[in-house]
Amino acid sequence: MHKIIDGKAVAAELLGTVAVDTAALTAAGWQQKLVAIVVGDSAPVALYVRNQRRAANRCGIDFEERTFAGDCSIDEILAAITAMNADPRVTGIIVQRPLPQHLSIRRLQSAVHPLKDVEGMHPASIGDIVYNDVRLGPCTAMASVELLRRTKLNLSGLEVTVIGHSEIVGKPIAFLLMAEGATVTVCHHMTRDLSIHSRRSDAVFVAVGKPNLVTGDMIKPGAAVIDIGINQITDEKGDVRVVGDADFDSCEKVAGWITPVPGGVGPVTVAMLMRNAVVAASRQKEHYESKFAQTAQIKS
Repeated sequence: MHKIIDGKAVAAELLGTVAVDTAALTAAGWQQKLVAIVVGDSAPVALYVRNQRRAANRCGIDFEERTFAGDCSIDEILAAITAMNADPRVTGIIVQRPLPQHLSIRRLQSAVHPLKDVEGMHPASIGDIVYNDVRLGPCTAMASVELLRRTKLNLSGLEVTVIGHSEIVGKPIAFLLMAEGATVTVCHHMTRDLSIHSRRSDAVFVAVGKPNLVTGDMIKPGAAVIDIGINQITDEKGDVRVVGDADFDSCEKVAGWITPVPGGVGPVTVAMLMRNAVVAASRQKEHYESKFAQTAQIKS
């Protein structure tokens, strides 16, 4: 029988753990503070920021939004990031997407100090994953793999197909799973026969932004389906609703586990951002305590 993986329940559990860890860091003199960089006026971004603020408040993490005009220069934002990197009160920096077209997301994310990279998108953070250090990584990718863990399937040796090879979801998922010992196939728009790969897999991740791309006849019976897609469609009645990249009704009949959309990967992504914030703050604490210890040793 299929099991729907409840992302909201998983997120609540993760946030509970983050709240405990945050309290411990605060007691040790390390109050966390996240700063969200928002450029322009975007309804999706406003929703993301609202969800992040709510999760941060729940965990006891300070949250600040810094807004820039939609036509601001990249140098203005880079200067702000440089100041945040040097500010010990700021423990995490979030560059909200999407950005206006004239701004390079890669350049901005690369400007964030690796110790404050709570999104896990700095090249150094991606590099850590390649070297099997998976404590911190891109939030959506981390959330997706966490949901697969909740199935209790043994990831070592698991046959997995990842549909979509973006730098923030598909590729990091592949590296995270390989670090766990899984055998991973990554498919994309040039893959000749997608179903050949998906049908032989014990787990299928899909993140391409195409509603109903994956159907039940493309899934191995009993496999796990982790649907990362978010699409708005209009049904026959003219109602607009949000669906994933997998056809839930047909996949649900075949899969052993499946994530719903909404209510699957989305809530866990926000929770993973908060967990990354704890990891980042802990690393900063370790870094500065080590430097202080070295300085004291030299003086003595």
